[in-house]
Amino acid sequence: MNEQYLPIRTPAELDAMHEAGAVVAQTLQAVRKAAVPGAKLIDLDDLARTCIREAGGSSSFLGYTPWWAPTPFNGVLCLSPNEMVVHGRPSGRRLRDGDLLSIDCGAIVDGWHGDAAITVHVGSSTDADDRLVQATEEALAAGVRAATPGATLLDIATAIDAVARQYGYAHLPNHGGHGIGTSMHEAPFVPNRPTAEAGQHRLRAGNTLAIEPMLLAGGERYRTKRDGWSIITADGKRAAHVEHTVSVTDDGPVVLTAVSLIADGLNLSTGVNRPLFGEHSAGTS
Repeated sequence: MNEQYLPIRTPAELDAMHEAGAVVAQTLQAVRKAAVPGAKLIDLDDLARTCIREAGGSSSFLGYTPWWAPTPFNGVLCLSPNEMVVHGRPSGRRLRDGDLLSIDCGAIVDGWHGDAAITVHVGSSTDADDRLVQATEEALAAGVRAATPGATLLDIATAIDAVARQYGYAHLPNHGGHGIGTSMHEAPFVPNRPTAEAGQHRLRAGNTLAIEPMLLAGGERYRTKRDGWSIITADGKRAAHVEHTVSVTDDGPVVLTAVSLIADGLNLSTGVNRPLFGEHSAGTS
């Protein structure tokens, strides 16, 4: 097997990525508080634009045009409610009590990217939604905990998949995390379940990754809406999605998209990951 290695970032580059990550974390905190019943998705996006701009950053998402997209992305946030898993476009849709909303944000500072996502309850929640969000957060914590020197991407995928299996949830096929640095999406693909290729990528101190579990309450079939961006579950069941940008260090993984370098409650020793950002969990109202 031919092992492959990710780029090693310098301390100065990691500092810049942490600055970008802090912009992302602070923006997600603000948007989370504003995601209340009656709020429009486009207004949440406008709030995020202001947060990113006032923090001295720029958006990783606005105008982004991957090869498969029919149009450039129209916002600074991906806002994906309920059965929409990822890549939801900001719109005039109003949030309703009981909605489950994935909020994904990317920011650039000095040419370096940070990328993170939370899933929040809008108003009230159900036990089923609480369990889904908890499982997805625990899967993220397990994946982050596995990101150590000498490990491979297979170790991260196996850790995430073990949590999904424990709870009985499906993954979103063909989607996962990624390398990150001077581009938002860099090689390699970071899968959420084991693949043979994942074992070829061995981690070293100084590597940076975006780890990104997406768990589905129903089956794994999905489809893309006519806008060419929004991915929804085929059975209409709900999904949860969380993400952090992480650096690999000799002292353990460091979450760059938390408000502080200690990941604000991300307990890597137990896998309990609450809260992800600041004083609130991704899964609390």
